[in-house]
Amino acid sequence: MCGICGFVKNTATTLTDREIIQRMNQKLIHRGPDAQDVMLYENLAFGFTRLSIIGLNNGMQPISNEDDSVTLICNGEIFNYVELREELWKKGHAFKTDTDVEVLVHLYEEHGVEFINKLNGQFAFALYDKKRRRLICARDHLGIIPFFYTLVNGHFIFASEIKAILEHPQVSSSVDLTGLDQVMTFPGLISPRTMFDNIQSLENGHYLIYDNQGQLSVHEYWDLDYPTLDQMTDGKPESEYIEAIEEVFNTSLKYRLRADVPSAVYLSGGLDSSMIASMVNRNYPDSIKEAFSIDFTDPLYSESYYQKLVASENNMNLNQKVFQYEDISDRLIKSIYHSECPIKETYNTASLSLSESVRNKNIKVILSGEGADEFFAGYVGYRFDKMREEKLVSTEACESEKALRESLWGDRDFLYERNYLEFDDIKRSLYSDGVNENFDKINCLKNGFPLNKERVHNRHILHKRAYIDYKLRLVDHLVSDHGDRMGMANSVEVRYPFLDKDLIELSTKIPPDLKLSDFTEKYILRQMGSKYVSREILDREKFHFIAPGSPFLLQQNIEYINDLLSYDLIKKQGYFNPDMIEHLKKKYGQKGYTINAPYENDLLIVVITFGIMLDLFFKKH
Repeated sequence: MCGICGFVKNTATTLTDREIIQRMNQKLIHRGPDAQDVMLYENLAFGFTRLSIIGLNNGMQPISNEDDSVTLICNGEIFNYVELREELWKKGHAFKTDTDVEVLVHLYEEHGVEFINKLNGQFAFALYDKKRRRLICARDHLGIIPFFYTLVNGHFIFASEIKAILEHPQVSSSVDLTGLDQVMTFPGLISPRTMFDNIQSLENGHYLIYDNQGQLSVHEYWDLDYPTLDQMTDGKPESEYIEAIEEVFNTSLKYRLRADVPSAVYLSGGLDSSMIASMVNRNYPDSIKEAFSIDFTDPLYSESYYQKLVASENNMNLNQKVFQYEDISDRLIKSIYHSECPIKETYNTASLSLSESVRNKNIKVILSGEGADEFFAGYVGYRFDKMREEKLVSTEACESEKALRESLWGDRDFLYERNYLEFDDIKRSLYSDGVNENFDKINCLKNGFPLNKERVHNRHILHKRAYIDYKLRLVDHLVSDHGDRMGMANSVEVRYPFLDKDLIELSTKIPPDLKLSDFTEKYILRQMGSKYVSREILDREKFHFIAPGSPFLLQQNIEYINDLLSYDLIKKQGYFNPDMIEHLKKKYGQKGYTINAPYENDLLIVVITFGIMLDLFFKKH
């Protein structure tokens, strides 16, 4: 894992451009503390910061092909590089390094842009074809690795994180209000939107080409594609699906254990991380010896017993970090600096603390369990849909709400998280008069809604929810701002065995009733894991930890939080209604007041973290 940045301009680079790319690179040192370098060629500038994981002695980038006609910088890992390297070697390609990403320049020679379809990994790269004078950039299938870009005044500028782009003098920062409305409405930002006007996030499964005429084009190369209702078949016995999942998941683990440095695993005490630890221990003994977990002093939230159980059963040393709630305010600013977006809950601070523990142990690679819930029906929403189908609950709504559901999901009866028209009233009460004057223009439900409705049309309801969860929750929130950004803040690469593209493509072929059997979520995974994981873990109810939010921060009377929510500052900034903020402060600040998450929204935490963003990124520009 590394940091990449660069730009292409319509004139030759100068000494000033070297200074610019060096400043951009410095903003990414946390992503690559082991080595840094920049390269200028004609009108192109590349910057690279390295976190050495594969090819420790000779894997520095940029990397070129044999005749230096193709040059690459890549952030991430190509997990199937061993197999690809063997194929390329047989075709006569010569390799200069032992690193995984060198296969990309040779694959491009063989296959052109279509080579992306041969990759299994987590990556964001920029590849420059000197003969065609074009730049090709791509983001991995699941968007695990971030990639941001802007096109301004004849400059195409990109980086792993927006803070590096802001170092370029052609770039100015202003708030994208639709981005703010996305954070208020959904779990978080959704690509290509960011919180910065005119700075885009490349969508997962997409690549772009910036050609020698200064033309930018963006292309999709992969997306999750569930069968339509008339394509669904159910002719195989359950055992065949179990065997197929086990085989593909085992390969996923093998791929993600490829590293020239020690790896470790996150243990939450739940099914998914326990399955990773147990299968690694059984099938790849001695490859992982260290496990890391967060524990909480409140017994209501502590999973310590289950974490210790799994670590003991798999001969792993458990590094347990006790997270004090007071640590939230200490790490909140740092978490926003790295996520570059407001947040709706404070769990990112716990993730930040966890990656600190990993780095303090001198470990760079960690395996994490995200992804199983989205692709194997692990959330309560999947059970809710089944209850609706069996007439146990109702999703009745007014005609206008049903019409909105139809426009969003192509299904008048599909409820995703909330009734959005009702929530519009809440948002408008929170926004300032100035923002409300343009509400129809900034409303994320109307302004460039990012979901491809064709991918949920005529699909089984479980598949419909899985696709929406993947697009609106998983990609840019759980594995980007919550995963990659909180790991890389401490120079730790997070790998996700459940997000292997072959496993996800296999999951689309598994009948829905094997994912949610009666009301047992992740049924088929539990069956597959039954020979690896103890009954105590398999039979646990899914545990949802909700980190304390703004009521806790208000009740602690923290000075900088009080300043961020002051009436005068809120009024001066002009984004939120200061009278409504005062009302919420009094309500949330009452001793003992709590928010019933996830059913209630912590409105003030978005206001607080947005205020932090304004201080960090918008005051100087």
